[in-house]
Amino acid sequence: MKPPLFVRSLTEEEQVQLGRALRSSPSAFGLRRAQYLLASARGLTPRQIAATYGGCEQTVRNAIRAFHATGLQCLEPGSHRPRSVSPAFSGQNLERLQHLLHQSPRAFGKDRGTWTQCLLAQVAQEQGWTGREHPVSDETIRRALKRLGANWKRAGHWVTSPDPRYAQKKSGASA
Repeated sequence: MKPPLFVRSLTEEEQVQLGRALRSSPSAFGLRRAQYLLASARGLTPRQIAATYGGCEQTVRNAIRAFHATGLQCLEPGSHRPRSVSPAFSGQNLERLQHLLHQSPRAFGKDRGTWTQCLLAQVAQEQGWTGREHPVSDETIRRALKRLGANWKRAGHWVTSPDPRYAQKKSGASA
Protein backbone atom coordinates (compact mmCIF):
# COMPACT_ATOMS: atom_id res chain seq x y z
CA MET A 1 0.00 0.00 0.00
CA LYS A 2 1.32 3.42 -0.94
CA PRO A 3 1.78 6.02 1.79
CA PRO A 4 -0.76 8.88 1.77
CA LEU A 5 0.10 11.90 -0.34
CA PHE A 6 0.72 15.15 1.53
CA VAL A 7 1.52 18.64 0.33
CA ARG A 8 5.13 19.74 0.84
CA SER A 9 5.92 22.21 3.62
CA LEU A 10 4.31 25.54 2.79
CA THR A 11 6.26 28.77 2.94
CA GLU A 12 4.81 31.64 4.92
CA GLU A 13 3.98 33.48 1.68
CA GLU A 14 2.16 30.42 0.31
CA GLN A 15 0.13 30.10 3.51
CA VAL A 16 -0.86 33.79 3.25
CA GLN A 17 -1.84 33.39 -0.42
CA LEU A 18 -3.89 30.26 0.31
CA GLY A 19 -5.65 32.02 3.21
CA ARG A 20 -6.42 34.93 0.87
CA ALA A 21 -7.79 32.48 -1.70
CA LEU A 22 -10.13 31.06 0.96
CA ARG A 23 -11.60 34.49 1.60
CA SER A 24 -11.73 36.02 -1.85
CA SER A 25 -11.26 33.39 -4.52
CA PRO A 26 -13.09 34.39 -7.72
CA SER A 27 -13.95 30.77 -8.48
CA ALA A 28 -15.19 27.78 -6.54
CA PHE A 29 -12.36 25.84 -8.15
CA GLY A 30 -9.67 27.98 -6.49
CA LEU A 31 -11.51 27.99 -3.17
CA ARG A 32 -11.81 24.20 -3.10
CA ARG A 33 -8.15 23.69 -4.03
CA ALA A 34 -7.03 26.13 -1.33
CA GLN A 35 -9.10 24.18 1.21
CA TYR A 36 -7.51 20.90 0.08
CA LEU A 37 -3.95 22.24 0.23
CA LEU A 38 -4.31 23.86 3.65
CA ALA A 39 -5.93 20.71 5.06
CA SER A 40 -3.11 18.60 3.66
CA ALA A 41 -0.59 20.97 5.24
CA ARG A 42 -2.33 20.36 8.59
CA GLY A 43 -1.65 16.63 8.15
CA LEU A 44 -4.98 15.33 6.87
CA THR A 45 -4.87 12.48 4.34
CA PRO A 46 -6.63 12.77 0.97
CA ARG A 47 -9.36 10.45 2.25
CA GLN A 48 -9.99 12.64 5.29
CA ILE A 49 -9.92 15.81 3.20
CA ALA A 50 -12.42 14.39 0.70
CA ALA A 51 -14.75 13.37 3.54
CA THR A 52 -14.47 16.78 5.20
CA TYR A 53 -14.71 19.11 2.20
CA GLY A 54 -16.53 16.96 -0.34
CA GLY A 55 -15.24 15.67 -3.62
CA CYS A 56 -13.28 12.49 -4.04
CA GLU A 57 -9.83 11.35 -2.99
CA GLN A 58 -8.49 11.52 -6.53
CA THR A 59 -9.50 15.19 -6.84
CA VAL A 60 -7.56 15.94 -3.66
CA ARG A 61 -4.54 14.04 -4.97
CA ASN A 62 -4.76 15.93 -8.27
CA ALA A 63 -4.76 19.25 -6.38
CA ILE A 64 -1.70 18.26 -4.34
CA ARG A 65 0.18 17.06 -7.42
CA ALA A 66 -0.74 20.24 -9.29
CA PHE A 67 0.58 22.31 -6.39
CA HIS A 68 3.85 20.38 -6.43
CA ALA A 69 4.14 20.95 -10.20
CA THR A 70 3.02 24.58 -10.57
CA GLY A 71 2.84 26.10 -7.09
CA LEU A 72 0.03 28.57 -6.41
CA GLN A 73 -0.89 28.69 -10.09
CA CYS A 74 -2.80 25.47 -9.45
CA LEU A 75 -5.55 27.64 -7.92
CA GLU A 76 -6.44 28.95 -11.39
CA PRO A 77 -8.56 26.66 -13.58
CA GLY A 78 -6.76 25.53 -16.69
CA SER A 79 -8.08 25.38 -20.20
CA HIS A 80 -10.75 22.81 -21.02
CA ARG A 81 -9.60 22.68 -24.61
CA PRO A 82 -8.22 19.31 -25.71
CA ARG A 83 -4.45 19.19 -26.06
CA SER A 84 -4.71 17.82 -29.56
CA VAL A 85 -7.62 17.68 -31.92
CA SER A 86 -7.68 15.47 -34.94
CA PRO A 87 -10.71 14.55 -37.02
CA ALA A 88 -11.98 10.98 -36.82
CA PHE A 89 -11.89 10.81 -40.61
CA SER A 90 -8.87 12.09 -42.46
CA GLY A 91 -6.74 11.07 -45.42
CA GLN A 92 -7.48 7.59 -46.68
CA ASN A 93 -10.46 7.04 -44.35
CA LEU A 94 -12.09 10.23 -45.61
CA GLU A 95 -11.72 8.93 -49.18
CA ARG A 96 -13.21 5.60 -48.09
CA LEU A 97 -16.18 7.41 -46.60
CA GLN A 98 -16.72 9.27 -49.87
CA HIS A 99 -16.54 6.00 -51.81
CA LEU A 100 -18.99 4.46 -49.34
CA LEU A 101 -21.59 7.12 -50.18
CA HIS A 102 -21.75 5.84 -53.76
CA GLN A 103 -22.56 2.28 -52.71
CA SER A 104 -25.78 0.81 -51.41
CA PRO A 105 -26.10 0.10 -47.70
CA ARG A 106 -27.44 -3.30 -48.71
CA ALA A 107 -23.93 -4.19 -49.95
CA PHE A 108 -22.91 -4.02 -46.29
CA GLY A 109 -25.80 -6.17 -45.04
CA LYS A 110 -28.11 -3.32 -44.05
CA ASP A 111 -31.89 -3.35 -44.52
CA ARG A 112 -32.07 0.13 -46.05
CA GLY A 113 -31.45 1.29 -49.58
CA THR A 114 -30.39 4.83 -48.61
CA TRP A 115 -27.72 6.14 -46.25
CA THR A 116 -28.35 7.95 -43.00
CA GLN A 117 -25.58 9.59 -41.01
CA CYS A 118 -26.10 7.06 -38.24
CA LEU A 119 -25.81 4.19 -40.71
CA LEU A 120 -22.63 5.70 -42.21
CA ALA A 121 -21.12 5.90 -38.72
CA GLN A 122 -22.08 2.30 -38.01
CA VAL A 123 -20.58 0.93 -41.23
CA ALA A 124 -17.40 3.02 -40.85
CA GLN A 125 -16.94 1.59 -37.36
CA GLU A 126 -17.61 -1.97 -38.59
CA GLN A 127 -15.00 -1.48 -41.34
CA GLY A 128 -12.48 -0.30 -38.72
CA TRP A 129 -11.99 3.16 -40.23
CA THR A 130 -12.45 5.08 -37.00
CA GLY A 131 -10.21 3.04 -34.70
CA ARG A 132 -12.88 3.17 -31.99
CA GLU A 133 -14.93 0.57 -30.21
CA HIS A 134 -18.21 2.44 -30.76
CA PRO A 135 -19.54 4.29 -33.81
CA VAL A 136 -18.74 7.99 -34.07
CA SER A 137 -21.52 10.54 -33.63
CA ASP A 138 -23.79 11.89 -36.35
CA GLU A 139 -22.05 15.25 -35.91
CA THR A 140 -18.67 13.66 -36.71
CA ILE A 141 -20.12 12.22 -39.91
CA ARG A 142 -21.69 15.58 -40.78
CA ARG A 143 -18.35 17.34 -40.38
CA ALA A 144 -16.53 14.71 -42.45
CA LEU A 145 -19.12 15.07 -45.23
CA LYS A 146 -18.74 18.83 -45.07
CA ARG A 147 -14.97 18.49 -45.53
CA LEU A 148 -15.70 16.31 -48.55
CA GLY A 149 -17.95 19.01 -49.97
CA ALA A 150 -20.91 16.65 -49.89
CA ASN A 151 -24.26 18.33 -49.33
CA TRP A 152 -26.12 15.97 -47.03
CA LYS A 153 -29.77 15.70 -47.90
CA ARG A 154 -32.17 12.89 -47.36
CA ALA A 155 -32.11 10.63 -50.37
CA GLY A 156 -35.82 10.99 -51.10
CA HIS A 157 -35.28 14.53 -52.37
CA TRP A 158 -32.95 13.62 -55.20
CA VAL A 159 -33.55 9.96 -56.05
CA THR A 160 -35.35 9.44 -59.32
CA SER A 161 -36.80 6.42 -61.03
CA PRO A 162 -36.33 5.12 -64.57
CA ASP A 163 -40.12 4.93 -64.85
CA PRO A 164 -41.23 7.40 -67.58
CA ARG A 165 -44.26 8.37 -65.49
CA TYR A 166 -42.22 8.85 -62.28
CA ALA A 167 -42.60 12.63 -62.10
CA GLN A 168 -46.33 12.36 -62.74
CA LYS A 169 -46.74 9.71 -60.06
CA LYS A 170 -44.61 11.60 -57.54
CA SER A 171 -46.61 14.81 -57.96
CA GLY A 172 -49.77 12.87 -57.19
CA ALA A 173 -51.45 13.51 -60.55
CA SER A 174 -53.73 10.72 -61.79
CA ALA A 175 -53.03 8.93 -65.05
